[in-house]
Amino acid sequence: MNFSACCRSASRVLQGAGRKAALGYVFGAACCHYFVLPDLRGRVHWHLDSTYTAGISLDCLFCLTASEMSNMKQIVDKARKAFLTGKTQSIDFRIQQLQAMERMLTENEAGFVEALKADLHKNECTAYSYEIMGLLGEIHLAIDNLTKWTEPKHVKKNIMTMRDEVYIKYEPLGVVLVIGAWNYPVVVLLQPVVGAIAAGNAVVIKPSEVSENTAKLLERLIPRYLDKELYPIVNGGIPETTQLLEQRFDHIFYTGSTGVGKIIMSAAAKFLTPVTLELGGKSPCYIDKNCDIDIASRRVTWGKFVNCGQTCIAPDYILCDKSIQDKVVEKIKETLKEFYGEDVKKSPDYERIINKRHFKRILELMEGQQIVHGGSYDEKTCYIEPTVLADVNPESKVMQEEIFGPVLPIVSVRNLDEAIQFINQREKPLALYVFSKDKQVIKRMISETSSGGVTANDVIMHFTVTELPFGGVGHSGMGAYHGKHTFDTFSHKRACLIKSLAMEGVNKIRYPPYSMKKVEWAKFLLTTKLSKKKLALVLVPMFAILATVIMKLF
Repeated sequence: MNFSACCRSASRVLQGAGRKAALGYVFGAACCHYFVLPDLRGRVHWHLDSTYTAGISLDCLFCLTASEMSNMKQIVDKARKAFLTGKTQSIDFRIQQLQAMERMLTENEAGFVEALKADLHKNECTAYSYEIMGLLGEIHLAIDNLTKWTEPKHVKKNIMTMRDEVYIKYEPLGVVLVIGAWNYPVVVLLQPVVGAIAAGNAVVIKPSEVSENTAKLLERLIPRYLDKELYPIVNGGIPETTQLLEQRFDHIFYTGSTGVGKIIMSAAAKFLTPVTLELGGKSPCYIDKNCDIDIASRRVTWGKFVNCGQTCIAPDYILCDKSIQDKVVEKIKETLKEFYGEDVKKSPDYERIINKRHFKRILELMEGQQIVHGGSYDEKTCYIEPTVLADVNPESKVMQEEIFGPVLPIVSVRNLDEAIQFINQREKPLALYVFSKDKQVIKRMISETSSGGVTANDVIMHFTVTELPFGGVGHSGMGAYHGKHTFDTFSHKRACLIKSLAMEGVNKIRYPPYSMKKVEWAKFLLTTKLSKKKLALVLVPMFAILATVIMKLF
């Protein structure tokens, strides 16, 4: 629906919905690429006019009553009221909630496997390995380290603060919103929630409704295991999410597409709410001629086609010299056969596209391309065979957006310089991969490009290192999480200084009247650092003498 059509439709309902509401919705359509329109019964209809590859689903028609809209405010207000009781200040309480989440996962493992199979055709092994196992590890890490993470962090002092207490105090932000994605609907949603709970926040949890079976399961389980008022879950589509974004939060954490990320950021700006945006992009993979092509092809094949290509840090396309392109293709073919057998469609380890809209979008990206492997599909089951494209034109449609599916284009470049130039001419990706036996090639690729993360001689695996921050840069997002980085994301680092009331004479140098002599003394006192306790003990009596001297001078 174009803007003119939106205006005509809105004009027909001005009387029933109000001029301000109708014009506001039309403005939203122009800015956000989808159309929102209240009808005469006070309900809201939603129509998608663009496609997105992850995160919030915009592909269905939804309705939301006025009473349901006000319910979002009540949910957030109740969470804030619960937070203000101070309940989450207790470290023991936070640990209890994390332990409850662990029980939710372990006691309902079969239910999660069933839901993930229904949504994405994941089997028991992949559901546990890629959704539950990593999340349990994140919970254990937080429980084991929470006391240490929350301890005040003392910082270095100068002579002026030698007798004072100077430290950073980690405080919860307040009420935060976490919006998950559908491609890994358990771990991507709950991993940031773990850090938010550990940091002492109240959390409004919004799963993606696209993975509807998993969303319904979470909607049923979370209130059974976690504090209902502090950790409410909101299930629904665009209307519910839009109403949530109209509430005031202290932080918003969103995982999904760049397009929706812009909507999230725009809504957050109204309240100056900080955001963490875990977005996507076209993550390149450069295969150098001087590398083990067998290993490179094997690892790329795994990373590209796991979860049917629906992974935000999957290698989106390959850059390589034309002289090795055929060998790379052959090795990928061999690996696919090894991984999934002669008939991929019958393999229990190969997932499916989430829905028909994304299925059709991926097929459109393949149109007009040279398919050197795969290409078959079944719309009824949303199956697309692992597909490899060769000699891809950089200007073709498949190279203009994140594929987010089992299609792997190969683009020819003549050398490392051309590969670096190719990458730098495009938006900064969420991940970058390089395969080479030459460390200088790897170092150059890292130092002369920019991406959220980088892995050399493998793909995706940097995501599994909890000590590394995971996040994007530029078009691929902002902020980071995983492990303590998630705790930091949801914490306010409060600067604390408790001054001594002794030695007031030293303060004379900062009181009027001013002179250059005072400036020189201040410079000396402020730039002298004390890093060792013994040195501080020696300087205490000297400091008293210094204070006496300053009092006599000024």
